[in-house]
Amino acid sequence: MMSQRNSDVPALVETELACAAENVPFTPGQARACTVREVLDRVGGKWSIGVLVAASHGPVRFTELERHIEGISRRMLTLTLRNLERDGLLHRTVYPTVPPKVEYTATPMALELYESLVALTTWAERHRQAIAEARTRYDAEHTG
Repeated sequence: MMSQRNSDVPALVETELACAAENVPFTPGQARACTVREVLDRVGGKWSIGVLVAASHGPVRFTELERHIEGISRRMLTLTLRNLERDGLLHRTVYPTVPPKVEYTATPMALELYESLVALTTWAERHRQAIAEARTRYDAEHTG
């Protein structure tokens, strides 16, 4: 017998598949849930937080972001910038110079998100050591 907690797994899987599929009609609740999940995935992504925090301080160039965000590849930075621009969180300005100068600025929507992102990153930094210790304890107890 399946626990009460897991009784909706098939429904959840169907919803996941429906959200991933193209041109699938949704009920209004499903469409809203997919949009919220997609937004949270985007703004909570590994690289997005760093980009949004940096861009919230004013215009920032690609190379500045590349230096500022440790471990990000050029390709991943390009994809992250493109997706954040597509979602309306960044504005990209190209200046007609040689070579072209490109700057990214946070939109008002991203600036509204800024305080939450800073709170999240501050929390993560404050609890980083405790989380690492908890993982070590868990792994020691569950390996074998």
